[in-house]
Amino acid sequence: MKFSIGDKILLKQTDEEGVVTGYINTEMMEVEVGGVTFPVHVDEIDHPYLKWFTEKKKMPAKKVVPEQLPVEKQKLRKPRLPKGVYLSFMPEYKLEEMEDVVDILKIYLLNETGRSVQFRYEQTLRNEVAFSHEGKLHEFGHVYLHSIAYEQMNDQPRFNWWLDDVQNPELSPANGTVRIKPQKLFQHIDELLTKNEPSFNYLLIEDFKIKVPETSTEVANDKFQNLNTNTRNQKSTIKDPKSKPFDFSPDKIDLHIENLVDNTRGMSNTDIILIQLAALKDHLRMAIRNKQQRLIIVHGLGKGKLRDEVHKVLSETFEVKDYNNDWHAGYGFGATEVWFEY
Repeated sequence: MKFSIGDKILLKQTDEEGVVTGYINTEMMEVEVGGVTFPVHVDEIDHPYLKWFTEKKKMPAKKVVPEQLPVEKQKLRKPRLPKGVYLSFMPEYKLEEMEDVVDILKIYLLNETGRSVQFRYEQTLRNEVAFSHEGKLHEFGHVYLHSIAYEQMNDQPRFNWWLDDVQNPELSPANGTVRIKPQKLFQHIDELLTKNEPSFNYLLIEDFKIKVPETSTEVANDKFQNLNTNTRNQKSTIKDPKSKPFDFSPDKIDLHIENLVDNTRGMSNTDIILIQLAALKDHLRMAIRNKQQRLIIVHGLGKGKLRDEVHKVLSETFEVKDYNNDWHAGYGFGATEVWFEY
């Protein structure tokens, strides 16, 4: 007999191992496989020894502990906003008379650029600093600054900011001020509720600008204070502010270049606009020192370059409460009216 009771067998069809438990006849045997007993034909089973000797036993792979664990690569998250640095306002609500109303605004600084930036921030109210903070913000990171009570926004606080890329000296620092009028704030909150969004954002800069070599505000002031020669060695002097026809009224400044210098021969367009801006800044300093409430800046129409530069200076001047370029009876759209706040 090929098999005896107790012998281990191998089912040829399923490759399962079992044990012979009894004889049925010369062609049939009873086997137990996995706790189940059943009859099989002798031709359907075989000894498992051949399989044991021919199969290579799989040895468990030896674990090798590296001397130093690999550093996981930092995954840059996708920016939520277009490229730039933003001041973000997130309202928190409270239940009042069965209705959710804004209680406070949480303020964040968001860096949606691929470079680290150095920042300085301060929030002022009635010309007094209520909060200030400075630090470094890594790429695609954000930092919580502070909270402000919603009712304080009626006083139009100023959110002043300074940004700098300290790793690249060829890039120029940037600064500015964010102010939100009550009507604009209501509009922001209404849009958040309509769109079911958590916050509204103000873009501070898209990216840092390359520093302009040589030409600077100091150069412009030098030209404004002492423009004695030009490229043709022709004398060009600034008109006496007290003389006619130069209009140096405290309530108005006319930035047309003919009111600032005797002639413009040898000057480039950049030279001219720098002189105009230097004159504007001097006049603004005088107006603020005298606590003026209002000022008219005559810049003309042209292509709008001077107007845009004037508005940029005004937006960066803390004492300027508001300004507009609406139609004026005396100057049309060629002047900007400014109101101050102290």
